[in-house]
Amino acid sequence: MFAVSPDPVRIQDESAARARISELIQRIHEADYAYYVLDAPVVDDATYDGWMRELRALEEAFPGLVRPDSPTQRVPGAPVEAFAKVTHLDPLLSLGNCTSEEELRRFDQRVRSLLGHPTSYHCEPKFDGLSIALVYRDGQLVVAATRGDGTTGEDVTANVRTIRSIPIVLRGQAPPVLQVRGEVIMERAAFLALNEALIAAGETPKANPRNAAAGSLRQLDPRITASRPLRFFAYSAYAPGGLPVATQAELIAVLRAWGFPTSPYNRLVPDVDAALAYIREMQEVRHSWPFDTDGVVIKVNGLADQAELGVVGREPRWAIAYKYPSEEAYTLLKNIVVQVGRTGVLTPVAELEPVSVGGVLVSRATLHNAREVARKDLRIGDTVVVRRAGEVIPEIVTAVVERRPPDARPWTMPSTCPSCGAPVRQVDDEVAVRCSNRPSRCPAQLAQNIEHFASRDCMNIEGLGPAVIETLLTHGLIRSPADLYRLTREQLIPLPRFGERSADRLLASIAASRSAELARVIDALGIPQVGHETAQILARTFGSLDRLAAASEAELAALEGIGPSVSASIRAFFQDPDNQALVSDLLALGIGCAAAAGSAAGENARLAGLTFVITGTLSRPRRYYEELIERAGGRVSDAVTSKVNYLVRGETPGSKLAKAEKLGIPILDEAGLLALLGAA
Repeated sequence: MFAVSPDPVRIQDESAARARISELIQRIHEADYAYYVLDAPVVDDATYDGWMRELRALEEAFPGLVRPDSPTQRVPGAPVEAFAKVTHLDPLLSLGNCTSEEELRRFDQRVRSLLGHPTSYHCEPKFDGLSIALVYRDGQLVVAATRGDGTTGEDVTANVRTIRSIPIVLRGQAPPVLQVRGEVIMERAAFLALNEALIAAGETPKANPRNAAAGSLRQLDPRITASRPLRFFAYSAYAPGGLPVATQAELIAVLRAWGFPTSPYNRLVPDVDAALAYIREMQEVRHSWPFDTDGVVIKVNGLADQAELGVVGREPRWAIAYKYPSEEAYTLLKNIVVQVGRTGVLTPVAELEPVSVGGVLVSRATLHNAREVARKDLRIGDTVVVRRAGEVIPEIVTAVVERRPPDARPWTMPSTCPSCGAPVRQVDDEVAVRCSNRPSRCPAQLAQNIEHFASRDCMNIEGLGPAVIETLLTHGLIRSPADLYRLTREQLIPLPRFGERSADRLLASIAASRSAELARVIDALGIPQVGHETAQILARTFGSLDRLAAASEAELAALEGIGPSVSASIRAFFQDPDNQALVSDLLALGIGCAAAAGSAAGENARLAGLTFVITGTLSRPRRYYEELIERAGGRVSDAVTSKVNYLVRGETPGSKLAKAEKLGIPILDEAGLLALLGAA
């Protein structure tokens, strides 16, 4: 059936090597298509692996013949420091949802009323995974991005290229520019195998297949993604020049023809009654599938009808998700323990007899606060009903009172902090109970604060998870975030979880964080009510940590986007003696001393007071231009309003361009922006 593979070592002629490479690439692509799209393998694993070995050998012998569509080019590259931002060609909308027959019938009635005629529906299982957008130009995969906020996502192209079910090059004649949307999932068997491996390695297992898929795809090191068995299913597409089909059913068929896997359980139905029958049928059989679903998506079949119905807010009028009821299970409430958070809040957590809920083993569930425990009348020793809220977060629904044993014990919030022993307090307008101790003197708060300081969105110190932080605190090596910068190789190597390589990696990551931009440092401090956006405003305005710490409440309240509550919180934070000591310590270490050159506090604030919006694909990551603008005193917004001064346009801009033109906002290309910055 298949040609005998010649010995690649014996192929000396470049022309013969080129022909054989072309043949092997075609064979491997056909095998992938048959396996992932048609679900009908045409070769055994040994034959497939032999082709791959031969292809690699030929490409090593003739490096000039390596093609971008070669299956060997899925091999992951070096880790990245952070994901760049990507603007989607077409927004990735969210779906409205319903949970009853009546709600779905009302949706159908609205659709028929707006269209003025009956409609058929395309029904599709709702995957429980991570939504991504794939962009192809001239049939080649060029960008893959997470959904993000629907308009802008994170560039995960290197990771996505490692997923064999996603085609690198399309089959047939696809539009020259094509965005395909689909779901990255991890099958249940692969999820269980991954958790077994994580547990064996002493790492924390994943909560469910969805979290495992999302975490695997968002690894900064693509080699980790490559080691995870991820799959992809496509369900929609967009082309600037239009799609060569008229219905959703035809779109699914053409996606398969282009090389994309689609769900084998999709079905075209004539009306809402048939859609409800499909929903009931799928609810019965979905647990026999190898992957998780949490409902059914019902779409108007005609694409012209979809366009006529349009969008309300961020939800299409032409589609709705029918969500299945959360699965429930009975188990024993063994105990209620208290966790202390970063801000000192005490949260009760239920310890449960492990029980499978929706295919996930659940042993703990948050109870939120003492008022919630009392409202549900939960007692230690009760049999309780547990479900996964939204099929993800475990929660206790109720106690089964008729099964309550005589020795079931009521629970009350402790009067002292379980971490440091300090009295707890409750502010009049809060439900939460807090530890009264300073964060620096409560081990639990301190650990949480250091974890926040080191997190990816703050100082981005890799390798500093909860277990490592606990080890450092237990051995007395750190007493504040600033102490991280005094750690030495000699201190780390003897500790549990450390060796020479892990110590060197952690120290290198800590050293790299010294140059973090000021906004990250401010965010890392954990000031109540101050997130990343507010931190950006503070960094642009004050330019250094010491100037911010000295700012008055009136100065802070005068800033756009910072009201009285936030300004009071910031001022209170910097008046605390422990926080003053931390700021002084960081400044002495050279962290947060000054914003980058060109900040609003500097002398070259060319863009001070100006607001920009960026749309389309640029020659460099979006974040690169955002930082240039911010360092020059400008502000980057996501929304086009009359207050925007300039719109920066890249290739294939979205709807923001039309809105900016309508408002008369000046339009810049990359060269124009650089000229405005004085960098052209």
